Amino acid sequence: MKELTLLEQMILAAIIALEEDAYGVSIRKKVEKLTGKRLMYGTLYNALDQLLRKDYVSKTKGTTSTARGGRPRIYYALTPKGKNALRTSYDLQKAIWKSIPGFLGD
Repeated sequence: MKELTLLEQMILAAIIALEEDAYGVSIRKKVEKLTGKRLMYGTLYNALDQLLRKDYVSKTKGTTSTARGGRPRIYYALTPKGKNALRTSYDLQKAIWKSIPGFLGD
């Protein structure tokens, strides 16, 4: 399994936090709230497409809305493979930081 980029980690974490309300705009807002970093929509959707190709997320269409010009929202969820990749990434980062005793005041 290939390691996740920091951007992928942020997006996957946002999707988990949003649960069933994870669509483009809400993911972007959650990433900004969690990290203080503002994503451009192009960056977000390119990363989501890459996560789909890696089978780390799945997407489903919601209901259509006249407010959205008849287009449905696209909702994202982590796949088991995506959850495993995020857990592996977390474990790796934890091991890295634990290998530097005293750096974080521990």
